[in-house]
Amino acid sequence: MPTFRHGKNVNVFIDEFDFSTYFNDASASTSVDTAETSAFGTSAKTYITGHRDGTVSLSGMFEGTASTGTDEFFDNALGNTTKALVIVAPEGHSVGTGAIVLEADDTSYEVSSAIADVVQVSAEFQSSDAVEHGKILSSGSAISATGTGTSVDNGASSTNGGAGFLSVPVNTRDGNITVKIQHSADDSTFADLVTFTVVSSTTITSEKIEVAAGTTVNRYLRVNYTVAGSTGSATPVVAFTRR
Repeated sequence: MPTFRHGKNVNVFIDEFDFSTYFNDASASTSVDTAETSAFGTSAKTYITGHRDGTVSLSGMFEGTASTGTDEFFDNALGNTTKALVIVAPEGHSVGTGAIVLEADDTSYEVSSAIADVVQVSAEFQSSDAVEHGKILSSGSAISATGTGTSVDNGASSTNGGAGFLSVPVNTRDGNITVKIQHSADDSTFADLVTFTVVSSTTITSEKIEVAAGTTVNRYLRVNYTVAGSTGSATPVVAFTRR
């Protein structure tokens, strides 16, 4: 029997911010251009594929609080030359669940108001590298000690690289944190695949790191943390997409 998911569990992370409690609708669209190659003598049209394309659309509630609300973030993001890192977790961000990831430009932001309803917002992100589907490797649970996460089984290795995404929306740790993605062929011996920039004490941050095309990504993936300091914790969310 199919295993369906309820929409209430969706999570949305944009850069180093968790916007899950602001939005109530998220949709991701992926497409590919087609060019017609029909010629004389053919009985049906023929095509070849070209560029991939993808967008993510979000809508929800307006929040105008300075520095923390939706309004300031999306107003600043609109037209910004720095692309946003977006992670949408349609099943919730438990380890091993699906992740929709993209590096994208915020191309629209709308605020709408009605006398009998909550003030609403909507935004759209246009990817320059398509919308990709991967797996959540770290659930955003608070970490305060060096260790490793639960491994995620892909069923087989892949041979065309990928990309790792990191979002740290909460960080009260009084020391630096190093976050890595590791891979393994046998779920026993792991090697480093992606090493994110060190997360400084109490800093919230986000990052995307590419794994070059042609690189083998082994069957199993997990997150590794090296945590310094003595007090506080951080909540890193990590996703990886294979290509």
